[in-house]
Amino acid sequence: MFSRVLVANRGEIALRVIRTCKRLGIETVAVYSEGDRDSVHLKLADQSYCIGPPEVGKSYLKIENIIAAAEVADVEAIHPGYGFLAENSRFADVCRSCQISFIGPPVEAMQSLGDKVQAREIAKKANVPTVPGSDGPVENDQAALEIAHKIGYPLLIKAAAGGGGRGMRAVHNDASLVPAFAAAKAEAQIAFGEPAVYMEKLVENAHHVEIQVIADTHGNAVYLGERDCTMQRRHQKLIEESPSPILTKKVREEMGRAAVRLIKHAAYQNAGTVEFLVTKDLNYYFIEVNARIQVEHPVTEMVTGLDLVEEQLRVASGEPLKYKQKNISPKGHAIECRINAEDPSLNFAPRPGRLSMFFPPSGPGIRVDTHAYTGYSVPPQYDSLVAKLIVHGGNRDEAIQKTRLALEEFVLEGIPSTIPFHRRVLDHERFLKGTHYTKFVDEELME
Repeated sequence: MFSRVLVANRGEIALRVIRTCKRLGIETVAVYSEGDRDSVHLKLADQSYCIGPPEVGKSYLKIENIIAAAEVADVEAIHPGYGFLAENSRFADVCRSCQISFIGPPVEAMQSLGDKVQAREIAKKANVPTVPGSDGPVENDQAALEIAHKIGYPLLIKAAAGGGGRGMRAVHNDASLVPAFAAAKAEAQIAFGEPAVYMEKLVENAHHVEIQVIADTHGNAVYLGERDCTMQRRHQKLIEESPSPILTKKVREEMGRAAVRLIKHAAYQNAGTVEFLVTKDLNYYFIEVNARIQVEHPVTEMVTGLDLVEEQLRVASGEPLKYKQKNISPKGHAIECRINAEDPSLNFAPRPGRLSMFFPPSGPGIRVDTHAYTGYSVPPQYDSLVAKLIVHGGNRDEAIQKTRLALEEFVLEGIPSTIPFHRRVLDHERFLKGTHYTKFVDEELME
């Protein structure tokens, strides 16, 4: 096991990683921008280094600054958290060249799965169902029209080298295809430095279900159940739960085995998430692989009892998994609500500012992952996530009721937040029945 690890992130995920490291007796090194001088994770870390001004491009995305801090602190490994450089294969490669362990997948697996076109090809070779689409990047308008006529509308144009909804456009006819194609390529270039896009059939009214996997360096890989991330807005997840309210035992096991086949085919190691769209008829189609720890990983931790960050650290240090697939038996039901500094009544506009009061709920089966406190100022330069409320119950109904009560107890004053939105969702008939879909918030709830 490592003796000293640098955490190349901020906010709640930096705290999350540091806590596990401390429990395992690992020294931690924090990095921070000038805008995060008052961040709590600096108080818990053994050492801390400023890596630049508040702008992410000059601090948390500045590879040379992070590597310099790692070398000065003489760390053995770097944990990237999620976001920022977590899925940047160049960063992972620089770590490798500096003989610093990157706590994530191998560079080659990250590169192949980070390219959505290559990831689709790997899925096909692993006999994992994929959405009908183009065989590779679409070169021009004419090619786009030919593919559209072949697979039929509606369809999605998607960036080959990214995610999070950027470089993505839904198209329903020829008239809108050409401008949408140009817009997607331009947005992909700005967001990812790569304009390549591909096209696939738009699967409507689907559930978004992801399979958590973990693979070691000894050829062992298991799936740890699924998370249903269907409640989202513009491809940004809002509420996650496990198990999914729509999957049968048979389909759950099929998807889990498919996810393991795919990551083994890609020679993937460490924690990762294989994402699928699931139709109302329970047909499932591979979307992408997230080659990192996910924001919603506590949902899986609550039902399995595993510490996924600990598993990441053990795998990265060369240890084999301590369990087989037969040992994984999720229990109960968990729900996570992302508490963001946003105003749902103003189209979820970010609302940074000072928290005049912050008092999170507590009690059996209630967990709050946060870096916030009374008096903390949510900065405008970063993601608006303030806290994650994770609740565990014996079944879905119990978990929903406990989440309702926890949201009522959650005190967050000084700025708008998504707490009222979550309370509204948990009372909605569609969510209670599990009949919501990926565009439910945009098409029905916001109206």
